Amino acid sequence: MVLGAVPLVAVLAACGPSEGGAGAEEPSAAGASASASVISQASQDPRGTSTASPLPSQANEPVAPSAIATGLEAPWSLTFVDGTPLVSERDSAQILQLDAEGRARIVATIDGVSPRGEGGLLGIAAHEGYLYVYSTAMEGNRIQRFELVTSAETADIGLAQPETLLDGIPSASYHNGGRIVFGPDGMLYATTGDAGNTGSSQDLNSLAGKILRIGPDGSVPTDNPFPGSYVYSYGHRNPQGVAWDENGTMYASEFGQNTWDELNVIEAGANYGWPEVEGIGNREGFVDPVQQWVTREASPSGMTIRDGSMWIANLRGERLREISLSDLASSTEYFVGEYGRIRDVVTAPDGSLWFLTNNTDGRGSPGADDDQVIRFVP
Repeated sequence: MVLGAVPLVAVLAACGPSEGGAGAEEPSAAGASASASVISQASQDPRGTSTASPLPSQANEPVAPSAIATGLEAPWSLTFVDGTPLVSERDSAQILQLDAEGRARIVATIDGVSPRGEGGLLGIAAHEGYLYVYSTAMEGNRIQRFELVTSAETADIGLAQPETLLDGIPSASYHNGGRIVFGPDGMLYATTGDAGNTGSSQDLNSLAGKILRIGPDGSVPTDNPFPGSYVYSYGHRNPQGVAWDENGTMYASEFGQNTWDELNVIEAGANYGWPEVEGIGNREGFVDPVQQWVTREASPSGMTIRDGSMWIANLRGERLREISLSDLASSTEYFVGEYGRIRDVVTAPDGSLWFLTNNTDGRGSPGADDDQVIRFVP
């Protein structure tokens, strides 16, 4: 695995501020169209579902993207520690540090990870001197934290001994959730899938099919919507991305089954309907998504918010999708079919967007440089 020729320090200084389909994630659709910037308008039909109607391309082409790193194996999540990027690899269970000299080094191999199907080393998040890690072990999914140790001489990052904050989250070969993100309230939010047991999503005694809210030390926050429970929202199938706007509104992306993938506005204690509803259902007691897509065009994964827009990585749909926070019913698509499957997208310290391709995860068609970390400025 190698980095692009431009050192990361120079790059950061150069610029200012389960997928849809039954069962597991599905392979990417063959013959995806060439990259383009296309708007999709979500229009609601009389039955309460929506269809995407393509509109003409806009002339707002992004700055040409560039490869920061190549040759990664099933990368899953990307975070920054004091400006230094770290990447998790699902199947190797390795945390990688991308340094300023064009090299990737192994920070650690996480003990006890049991990769199978969509499980393995999944989300990572850095917060106040710790690296938080979501992974699949033999007994289920778990969340651990590791104190970060950085060498004053080399700037190499290391991890101290693990502290398990939460374990026993239901796992399977698919629908493991796995995204972890710190919210503006300083709490850790974790997405969990239904692990193939659809009924668990409606069961408040189960941690499956939920978005969890956890104290940084693993405690249950006293202001969670269900006393004594980590559950923040429920009725999810396999949520994959979480982000907040500047007003504190929380959004999440979610894999549907056969029909609709979803973008949801997350409210404490709310029920998002799975398995009773997929997509917009207009049913009392369930919160409908603000936007939905047919599964072959989406499988929305990691997401970030930057300058008034939400950006969502898409696996089966092989594209980045931009959604203006001022118009949650429409979207603009970038790089359709150009990089293959896209797993995660984050806002870098310099304000650029970095995204992970995911063509070596067993469902894509890897190219010579896959998998990659790509940087671009919208």
